[in-house]
Amino acid sequence: MLHFPGGQTPGLTGVFDPWSRSFVADPYPAYARLREAGRAHWFEPSRQWLIPHYADVSALLRDRRLGRTYLHRFTHEEFGRTPPPEEHEPFHTLNGHGLLDLEAPDHTRIRRLVSKAFTPRTVERLAPTVRRIADELVESFVAEGGGDLLAAVAEPLPVAVIAEMLGIPESDRPLLRPWSADICGMFELNPGEETARRAVRASIEFSSYLRELIAERREAPGEDLVSALIAANEGGERLSEQEMISTCVLLLNAGHEATVNSTVNGWWTLFRHPERLADLRADHGLLSTAVEELLRFDTPLQMFERWVLDDIEVGGTVIPRGSEVALLFGSANRDPARFTDPDTLDLSRTDNPHITFGAGIHYCLGAPLARIELAASFGALLRRAPGMRLVREPCWKPGYVIRGLEDLLVEV
Repeated sequence: MLHFPGGQTPGLTGVFDPWSRSFVADPYPAYARLREAGRAHWFEPSRQWLIPHYADVSALLRDRRLGRTYLHRFTHEEFGRTPPPEEHEPFHTLNGHGLLDLEAPDHTRIRRLVSKAFTPRTVERLAPTVRRIADELVESFVAEGGGDLLAAVAEPLPVAVIAEMLGIPESDRPLLRPWSADICGMFELNPGEETARRAVRASIEFSSYLRELIAERREAPGEDLVSALIAANEGGERLSEQEMISTCVLLLNAGHEATVNSTVNGWWTLFRHPERLADLRADHGLLSTAVEELLRFDTPLQMFERWVLDDIEVGGTVIPRGSEVALLFGSANRDPARFTDPDTLDLSRTDNPHITFGAGIHYCLGAPLARIELAASFGALLRRAPGMRLVREPCWKPGYVIRGLEDLLVEV
């Protein structure tokens, strides 16, 4: 099939429409059409190449000819890009020093140092705390007779866990969610100036807060992750203050936003598949594979963008240096070339190499913690609210890249 960088791929106008609420509510039929139509599609509104197939998405996540940034090799001008407005600098400083938007050698160094603080043992040590918090939230939720599952359980759990991990006092924790939401608004396609303004303000406020917290921990180290990041050392190398701040913000944004949406998207999926929900209620032993299947079936991160640093070819289409590819995680996770009956919810699916947590050097560092949180909240609700039922059909938030529900009202 022919692709035209001067305009949208022929025949696909209106198929991919990430600003449409109906598309956001159910993008999967459009993904099927994209997969059938080819392996790379030019999307003029965001000036990106859409990549819908599992094999291509998986390969490009690992391909070192692409990067989350290009600034380790090129200036904005050399790469044919316009520098961001000067007034956006606080957001880009914060975002640009985080693991997710760095490439080697900085990414290698920082991930190695962060991994010394954020160890499997650290995560495992948190597991009892995660389960306790989940049980307490669900117990209160049941005592109230239900309500908004998002606001009462899905959202407070990861915020409390990450705050506990970072050593943020309980009185300050209500600040975290608004900061996270405002910063993450910049990850949507073509964000507007008001979105940027909120993200800049949140970046300044959150950075200032963490700078004070880091100063306190330097004076009086504790058992928290901030103290561990300060202490992380290899061959005399340490994290800079900005790298620590950006790491903490990334842990909140990536871990929190994804876990909240995975929880409510997952329950909404189960309510729409009552037979599978009945299976899970009858056999809690399915929980481990069920969590993985829910992550595959309706991933909270629909798209992951990367810059093309050297020319690549996808399905006979040459994508030149300076381009941006949009790897469609939601489409890849429903690709029949990799998953048997991909549009069927199979809670016992064992062959399930979904890419919800990414792949390659940017594979999600917090994936083990996210799995513990999801198992804890789903498990607590299955045990304590076995008859939980939907009150009304929820609405989707307008965002497409980080995709989630406005609320999820239930009775218990």
